[in-house]
Amino acid sequence: MHTRELAAALAEIDVVFNGETSPAESGCARYCCTAEDATYLRTPNSRVPAKLLNRFLHKGAHHFTDHEAAMRRLLPQCARAMADGTLKDDGYAPHGLVQADWRSWPATQARAVETFVRAWWRAALRTHEPPYPAPDIFETTCAILDEVTGPLTDWTPTPEADTHLAAFLEQWLDDLLLSRPPGFLREPSAATLTELRTWLGERAPTRLQSLGMTDLADRTALLALPYDARWNDPYWCR
Repeated sequence: MHTRELAAALAEIDVVFNGETSPAESGCARYCCTAEDATYLRTPNSRVPAKLLNRFLHKGAHHFTDHEAAMRRLLPQCARAMADGTLKDDGYAPHGLVQADWRSWPATQARAVETFVRAWWRAALRTHEPPYPAPDIFETTCAILDEVTGPLTDWTPTPEADTHLAAFLEQWLDDLLLSRPPGFLREPSAATLTELRTWLGERAPTRLQSLGMTDLADRTALLALPYDARWNDPYWCR
């Protein structure tokens, strides 16, 4: 994915997180991080092998002496790997930024993270075949930001964005209709779930109709209804 906005966001990440280290890092040598591996986290500006980067970014925070510092150390390489599609999910824990309290970092760092994540998502919306499925990028974006408002605001109508919207709904619509929280949101509030369902129920159907996806559009429109009304809708009597 290549947009001017994303390139600028990556450059800002490089500048803001230049020289970051986790100076006391010893890792979790018994299970998953050798002393040699931990050296990368203590050493600024050295390139971490891709396989190790993937592992570090998908390990639980408890595996690190200082998880927050480790994430800051890895961010320049992490962001570029997310943008070019080389970051792989290598572990059971969420993406490291999901686990980090990055909004509590210095303002320039927190702003750089948010700017990059939003630019990454907007670039995906403009790309016919992004390096990861667009629903996955939306899920990661929402999980890192811990909100849906910004990513939904970015989801403006274009042919590519509408195709990605259909793919997202094909994956998550049943859960949303049943008022089950999507797995990518961390303990979402009722207000967040309502916001997501309302936005999809009110805005997605017309866009799906334009793709000729009439049945998916009609089912998605049910999200705008209260829970009980969804199941009493004439749609189910067809």
